[in-house]
Amino acid sequence: MKITYDPDVDAAYIQLADQILPGQSAEQIHSIVTPGGNGELTLDFDAGGRLLGIEILRAQAVLPGSVIQSATVISGS
Repeated sequence: MKITYDPDVDAAYIQLADQILPGQSAEQIHSIVTPGGNGELTLDFDAGGRLLGIEILRAQAVLPGSVIQSATVISGS
């Protein structure tokens, strides 16, 4: 499992698969709103229905601070 965090957009990604190759994410379930409406989740699945990863928008409101602190920081800019 690998966790990345982009502070520019306050988004985190929890990668559950060892490696996600381009095009491997065959289906996504978008806009799952968290309880209280604090954030949104997108689930990435492969063609076999296995969960590859989870994108979390407004991550600071949803994830424990320790998770964000331990994540690999990336930046889109």
